[in-house]
Amino acid sequence: MLWKLFAVFSRVALFSWGGGPASLALMQREATSAGWVTSGEFADAVALGNALPGPIAPQVSAFIGYKMAGFPGAVMAVTGTVLPATLLMLAMVIAFFKFKDSPAVVSMLRAVRPVVIGFLLWTAYDMAVSVFGLKNAAVGPVLAAHWDKILIAAAAFALLALTKTNPVWLVVGAAALGLAVY
Repeated sequence: MLWKLFAVFSRVALFSWGGGPASLALMQREATSAGWVTSGEFADAVALGNALPGPIAPQVSAFIGYKMAGFPGAVMAVTGTVLPATLLMLAMVIAFFKFKDSPAVVSMLRAVRPVVIGFLLWTAYDMAVSVFGLKNAAVGPVLAAHWDKILIAAAAFALLALTKTNPVWLVVGAAALGLAVY
């Protein structure tokens, strides 16, 4: 199991474009298809990871690795997430500064950036299905039952989009709200 965790998270790290948040889509697909976590558990891992400082991908991989094989599993999952990408990044940084203005590199990046947005939107959609219970349910009644969570999500989006609010305060505020209300 330890080597399988390392291999899967290495694959996620090496085939994800756009950094930690963008890798969540592939990470979720890999971890749920392997039966390691449910979509709901993955959403919990992302929520916990966002409540902590630091990059999200190693935190989510640690959650999954720990669930599957305890502390050694968490270490192998994080190592798989960080080591291959770090080595590749070192090689890419050297190459990038040599070729960053090349028309081929500029053209490729123009097409890759929107794909990363697609990854993030899919991850948000899949998490919304889990958080709001939309799978195999009529949207209207489910959304009516979860109006409070929709309001929290909308408020968080608005604060991030329209102000310079630090995301840490949104997480702390949401945790306090959850403790008080739920």
